[in-house]
Amino acid sequence: MIRWTVILLVVALIAAVLGFGGIAASAAGLAKIVFYIAIVLFLLSLIAGRNKI
Repeated sequence: MIRWTVILLVVALIAAVLGFGGIAASAAGLAKIVFYIAIVLFLLSLIAGRNKI
């Protein structure tokens, strides 16, 4: 998941440099959503792992 976030951020940066504002904004928005999903899944895995001990 974090890999997808980094890829989308790189796409957003390249699009911003080339002047594609709409594509850059949507890629940055998607990167933000994927990042939050990754954080939630990470926290859920920590909680689930703690209960198995």
